[in-house]
Amino acid sequence: MAARDVGDANTRLGILLMVAGILLFALNDALGKWLVATYSVGQLLLVRSGAAMLVLAPAIARTGWRSLFRVERPLLHVFRVIVSSAEVYLFYYAVMYLPLADTMTYWLAAPIYVAALSPLLLGEHVGWRRWTAIFVGFLGVIIALRPSTAVLSPAAIVAIMGSLAFAMMFITSRILRGTPDVTLVFWQIFGAGVLGLVMAPLNWTPIDPVDFVLLMLLGIVAMGAHVCVNRALKFGDAATIIPFQYTQLLWGVVLGWVFFSEIPSVQLLVGAIFIIGAGLFIFFRERQLKKPTDEVMEI
Repeated sequence: MAARDVGDANTRLGILLMVAGILLFALNDALGKWLVATYSVGQLLLVRSGAAMLVLAPAIARTGWRSLFRVERPLLHVFRVIVSSAEVYLFYYAVMYLPLADTMTYWLAAPIYVAALSPLLLGEHVGWRRWTAIFVGFLGVIIALRPSTAVLSPAAIVAIMGSLAFAMMFITSRILRGTPDVTLVFWQIFGAGVLGLVMAPLNWTPIDPVDFVLLMLLGIVAMGAHVCVNRALKFGDAATIIPFQYTQLLWGVVLGWVFFSEIPSVQLLVGAIFIIGAGLFIFFRERQLKKPTDEVMEI
């Protein structure tokens, strides 16, 4: 097989893996929305993190437990754990009260927040083209908020805070890009588990055995999604693969309609178009300037 044919086959495989990974993330989010109707967010985080740790354990065994504690800039690692734990807690809290597609739309705005904060926190230069895209993205967020019908509802405020925490997790990951992935994932899961351990007893509901399996499935599916996405980026060029992360909104609309009878509003869809368009422009502009963005939207 010619080298070009191999490259095309790898790219197609990368796209399939990315779409599969994003679908797994969306299924994980839909399952979480269904479970938080019965159980507290703390319970969900506690069981979900325990299951994710079981899946991660073989990778930790290969690298060695001691490697998890050999980190540079430990205070920044602590800050990343705090914002990543807050992000996942706020997502599941927001999805209790907002439609699935709405919540996903706010989280899709994270790359726009990253671009806006990069000059201040990363010292990166942002030209007028990207500032224009950032403005368009923020306009999309405002449209999606539907200010004429629900001006900054508590759930919307929680969603915005969560997506900002998601953006801060991206930025700290960029700064700590020399840290092994296993280390970053372990402490992220550990932080969410500790938060769940603290919050779960405050509002504990006895867990049905079937629901306990479903709660554990959250962690397993999320780890499977990470594997698919990471492998996708190894099989294809990021410029080809990463735009498929926005299929998450499509899955959010479909799953929200099928399982929760949620129909997205026209304003939400218009806002989502602004947000996705701005996010894609920022991504391709950064690549053009040889500042590649490898981050994938993780919900």
